[in-house]
Amino acid sequence: MQKTRTFTDKLFLILKGLGMGAANKVPGISGGVVAFVAGFYEEFIYSLQKINTKAFKLLINGRFKSFYQYINGRFLGLLVLGMVVSYFSVSKILDYLIDHFELYVWSVFFGMIIGSIYYISKDFKDWNYRTYFALIIGIILGVGISFLDPATENDNLIFVFFCGIISVSGMTLPGFSGSFILILLGNYVLLLVDSVNALYDTFAEILTGDFSFVSNSERIRMLKVLAVFTIGSMVGLVTFSHILNYILKHYKNITIATIIGFIVGSLGVVWPWKKTIFKTNLEGILILDSSGGKVVENYTRYIPDFNNQTYYAIGFIIVGILIVLALEIYGQKTRKAHR
Repeated sequence: MQKTRTFTDKLFLILKGLGMGAANKVPGISGGVVAFVAGFYEEFIYSLQKINTKAFKLLINGRFKSFYQYINGRFLGLLVLGMVVSYFSVSKILDYLIDHFELYVWSVFFGMIIGSIYYISKDFKDWNYRTYFALIIGIILGVGISFLDPATENDNLIFVFFCGIISVSGMTLPGFSGSFILILLGNYVLLLVDSVNALYDTFAEILTGDFSFVSNSERIRMLKVLAVFTIGSMVGLVTFSHILNYILKHYKNITIATIIGFIVGSLGVVWPWKKTIFKTNLEGILILDSSGGKVVENYTRYIPDFNNQTYYAIGFIIVGILIVLALEIYGQKTRKAHR
């Protein structure tokens, strides 16, 4: 499924990776939605499921070029590059924006989810009792997940590996937010904030010739946690892609109906008007992460009063919808160019 790509295509593919990486880190947003709306979801799943026994045989036998072509390496490489850059740049910007402009950021996300629902459902014509049932199940699961109470943090490496497998599902299953699942599992701050910061600090120290981190037991622990989480994510990514590829081949209509339901259900997670509940200890003192940020425990949602702030938020919802529509137009042009 190799495609001839221009320099502009490659650049946009990196930007899509940036979008997926940023979306995967924000609770309530699914990187899979970015892939679906931007028009490369099926190629993404197809490429991932090519990482199989045959691919490993090519790699072991030293046939690196054949391996690279077989797994659609150029596509995956550019996408992953965007995701990695996102984790150390775009996601940092998003963290800042959520801290200072929370209502407006969630409003944009809410609009993007609405736009995604429109995009996915507008061409879906195969509605029948089975697809309606799948839609309802998807909505129930999406809403149910959004109202679960978070667990406490757990750095057991087996559990961290399991978190990696589960959290990466947001990249392969649109509407299923891996980062929100990590909040429910109690490990969002540990795996997407503290461990990433530890890796960032380690790289910064190495570049300055400082290797003192090797004697820092807490730093080593965090790096171990991140390594196990990464391995779990890779296993989950490949495993889910094989499962989804099979499901899309044999039950495509039911799968798409379920995905639409998931995304509709996820609207409750990204509802803009919510109050953040920060984690406190028994004495009521705020618990901070390693970077000094307040640890989010959960959200309470409310109906807004109509004031200037609300009108601005509605405006940002419209902006979010327009972003998705712009991605749709670009995706249509891209698909036509490759026909």
